[in-house]
Amino acid sequence: MVGPRNTAHAEESAEVEVLYANLDKLNALTKKIQGSMARLETSGKVVKDAIGPIYNNTQALQITNNNIDRVNEAIDRLRQPLDVKGKEEAIIRAGPESAGLPQYLGALNRVDRALGDINATKLRSNQKAVSEFTALLSSGSSKLQDLFRSILRENAGTVEPLHFITKQFPFPAIPEDTVSELAPVCAAISSAATHGPQLGQTENPAIRIYSEIRGPYLTSSLQNLATASINTAKRRPTEGPYKQGTNGIGVYATAMEEMFLAEHGNVVKIFTADQQSKAMQAVCRSALAEFSKTLRELNMYIKSNLMTDCFLAFEIIEIVTALSYRLDSKTGELKGLFFEALRPIRETAKSSLSELLEETRRKASAITVLPTDGASVPLVTEIMTSLSTLTAYSTPLASILTSLGDGNWKPSSTTNSTPLDVGPDSTTLLSHFILDMIEALLSSLESRARGFHRTKPVLGAFLANTMCLVDRGIQSSSELSRYLSLPGNTSRLDAWRKKGVSTYLDAWKDPSSHLLDVQYTSRGGARPTSGGQVDSTAIIRSLNSKDKDNIKDKFKAFNASFDDLILRHKSLHMEREVRTTLAKEVQAVIEPLYARFWDRYHEIDKGKGKYVKYDKGNLSAQLASLG
Repeated sequence: MVGPRNTAHAEESAEVEVLYANLDKLNALTKKIQGSMARLETSGKVVKDAIGPIYNNTQALQITNNNIDRVNEAIDRLRQPLDVKGKEEAIIRAGPESAGLPQYLGALNRVDRALGDINATKLRSNQKAVSEFTALLSSGSSKLQDLFRSILRENAGTVEPLHFITKQFPFPAIPEDTVSELAPVCAAISSAATHGPQLGQTENPAIRIYSEIRGPYLTSSLQNLATASINTAKRRPTEGPYKQGTNGIGVYATAMEEMFLAEHGNVVKIFTADQQSKAMQAVCRSALAEFSKTLRELNMYIKSNLMTDCFLAFEIIEIVTALSYRLDSKTGELKGLFFEALRPIRETAKSSLSELLEETRRKASAITVLPTDGASVPLVTEIMTSLSTLTAYSTPLASILTSLGDGNWKPSSTTNSTPLDVGPDSTTLLSHFILDMIEALLSSLESRARGFHRTKPVLGAFLANTMCLVDRGIQSSSELSRYLSLPGNTSRLDAWRKKGVSTYLDAWKDPSSHLLDVQYTSRGGARPTSGGQVDSTAIIRSLNSKDKDNIKDKFKAFNASFDDLILRHKSLHMEREVRTTLAKEVQAVIEPLYARFWDRYHEIDKGKGKYVKYDKGNLSAQLASLG
């Protein structure tokens, strides 16, 4: 067994020897490779040190060549605008009439673009060129402005607005073929204005020229209507309150609106969108200034005739406010300018409300003599006519009253003009103002009448007649009736209706007092019955002589007082409704009292008529005759 084991060890030892031999060879080879790598690295560094500078120089040359190409291109671009001057100068110097408008506009636009390009370079060396191009562009623009002005003048002849309004013709606009010429000219002028000495100007030359030509056209065409508005305002004081629509302001406003709309059509076609607003305001400025002047003159007239012509102020507010909103909806312009023109008249209209109240009181208090027959005064009808007229201006009044607030039209409240956040609507506010006017009139007249009329029949008749005229004025106006029939308003008027009647009936207390007697129930007689048949003979028989004399005196006193009041009643002036009402009221008081008294005591003179002048039938007839 020893032999095989030795053989196996011998083979393994041989293999190990072979592995060691190969490992020595590998180590030797590795050393050779490392030496080669070291020599290669050294050679690479030598090559890099030799080739690097050459490569870098090559890259620098390429960058320099590219920069030179770009400079050449820039020089070419810079030369192009400079080359334009020579090509276009002759056309521009010749003018649009000689060169033809399309060619002239083309040349000017090219110079305009070239100047923009030169300015964009910001090179100091180009300053001379900038100056030359600016001068050329300014010269060309000046010629275009002259052309623009001359074309506009061809269509700026004054027109008569009434002709177009009455015939219902559209107001003239600039013809389409003319607009097609003006639009590019306007654009060229506007563009040129952005360069050179014109840079920074707030006013566009095209807008300035347009407004210089078209503005006077509008103003002069509307001048006659402005004059007519002032002339038609001047009326005789005896003509009463201003009647709606009789002033020329309505026609003036209509013509202005139509002409402004026609002008807006021109502006939209000639100017670019960013210029239209300024152009529209510039061209209308002169006409609006004349309109403002007219309103100021009308305002002075209104203030000096406030009681009769405040209605003109309300009409102007209504017309101009509606006009401004319509124009604003169609053009987007001018509303603020119209509101500014309207401001003085609006302030007058606001102050007129408190002034109307005060003037009503002053006029009533200033009446020195009242009719002695109890008739009312013309002032009542005048005020009611004014109030009826007032209701026709509910739209402007709604705005004014709302801005004042409920009750702030009273003189003691005029300092408080702050509108209420939550309050009555405009209809209620107007009804309150109308009631305040009526009460100012009635209270002032009552105060004046109490100092003038010393007897109650006359005073009562005066108050009743006055209220009757107020009621008549209300009934004759559907609008006044509508406003004053609102809840709470009728009770305020009813108090005044009752006051006249009650004051008049106070005078009839004297005869009524004589019909009151004292019945004694403790003198042995039977207690008088409260109903049924009354035996006058028995009652008279039960009276002692003193009581009989007292009854006779009562009949005589009643007769005298009654006859006197009958005569007074018939001598007084009473409106038909007043006479009927007062007669019924007197009859309702006197007849039942007298009937009772007569039933009990008419046998006092045994039918001789010495004390009992009237039987029940005669008295009833007398009372009936009062109506």
